[in-house]
Amino acid sequence: MDPRKLILAVSEAMNATVIGQQEVVERLLIALLADGHVLMEGFPGTAKTRSVKTLSKLIDSKFGRIQFTPDLLPSDVTGSEIYREQNATFEFQPGPIFGNLILADEINRAPAKVQSALLEAMEERQVTVAGQTHQLPRLFLVLATQNPIEQEGTYPLPEAQMDRFLLYVRVDYPEGENETAILRLVRGEKSGESPEPTPPLPQNVIFEARNQVNAIHVAEAAERYIVDLVLATRYPQQYEGDLPKWIRLGASPRGTLALDAAARAHAWLQGQDFVSPDNIRAVAPACLAHRVHLSYEAEAAGVTRTEVIEALLKNVVPA
Repeated sequence: MDPRKLILAVSEAMNATVIGQQEVVERLLIALLADGHVLMEGFPGTAKTRSVKTLSKLIDSKFGRIQFTPDLLPSDVTGSEIYREQNATFEFQPGPIFGNLILADEINRAPAKVQSALLEAMEERQVTVAGQTHQLPRLFLVLATQNPIEQEGTYPLPEAQMDRFLLYVRVDYPEGENETAILRLVRGEKSGESPEPTPPLPQNVIFEARNQVNAIHVAEAAERYIVDLVLATRYPQQYEGDLPKWIRLGASPRGTLALDAAARAHAWLQGQDFVSPDNIRAVAPACLAHRVHLSYEAEAAGVTRTEVIEALLKNVVPA
């Protein structure tokens, strides 16, 4: 069967369970297709964890959950060497990072030493313990969550780690009519009225879909638009308005690569065989918001990173 139809069926099943978060669902599927990680930020109770767990159930995958706390150790994430007395040898015991979909829940509650344990895994798809390198599965996504209102007992993510997330997804409260649907859905689940579970999607379908995404054509004009957007974050003084006083530091080349990969995945989901400026604009806030560093003036004025990227899109137009 057509991989796109199967992926869209996953999207439909997710939207039936994660109500009112269509954009979040789309972003998760884009990350799955583009083979990248996601940082989800939102208030408690906005279905961040539910959306990740739902995706894991709809895919033939091993789900791993790491609850980040201040007393967590790096070995609690990666695993460690265990001494086996019966053979007098050390044996590697894999940690929860050795899965397909990894929920890093409240990632900013752990100190930098623990957060850094994810760096090698997210970038190189491997873990090194006691001098030995262990490969992670081919299907490997870190889906991290954090609460924007918690400040006490939290540790801001290092910029190097922020840059390793393909997408930043802001999860907002659902609208009123969706809140009623959520109420009825959860009430039905508690009374045992949940629908029959959907057969999980085989991993080979995901890999075939990724091959098709990689084959999506990106014209030279689209490439130029992607590069222009990233360069505008680095040299905002070339544009009028508030951008020069809002941006302190721009996106790295990973931002360019993220825009390219996410735009191709977005085009594929739309049934296109090429990337258009609309695809690039649709994913630009998710690809660039967490890679742009705001000035003190912008922070004092309450300007968000997403608002900066939206202003950027108004200033930078495709050739």
